Amino acid sequence: MAGPDRTVAGRRRVTDWRPLAGKAARYLVTGGTAALVDIGCFTLALEAGIAIVPAATLSFMVGAVVNYWLSARFVFRQKRSLRGYLLFVAVATLGLILNVTLTALIAAHTPVPPVLAKVIAIAIGFVFNFTLNVLVVFRARDGDAASI
Repeated sequence: MAGPDRTVAGRRRVTDWRPLAGKAARYLVTGGTAALVDIGCFTLALEAGIAIVPAATLSFMVGAVVNYWLSARFVFRQKRSLRGYLLFVAVATLGLILNVTLTALIAAHTPVPPVLAKVIAIAIGFVFNFTLNVLVVFRARDGDAASI
């Protein structure tokens, strides 16, 4: 029977989750900031008489710009670039479809008020967006010790 792996590689495997957990925590803060912007814009759009789907779309897009800037600077600590922004927009577009669809479905088919439906959609989209940002948009480049 083999004992525990006490090699450097074995110890590294055990602690590899720590950088990702740190990024997730920073993403929660930056994503939370972007979510507040999103919810604020959504609420203002609804109060201005804009229908749920266009309001959710507009507010998500404003929040996505805030989220990209904060994520590139504070979460993944990469320089902002056109390529990175275009990848982020592609992921954000998928997140937009998920967010708007969930917001509209929850608001239309449950007794949940539209703003709370938006909050629920943002919470569900957090995991989706973070995963794609780690795996696609801000993935580690060769020799980049600061990234996962």
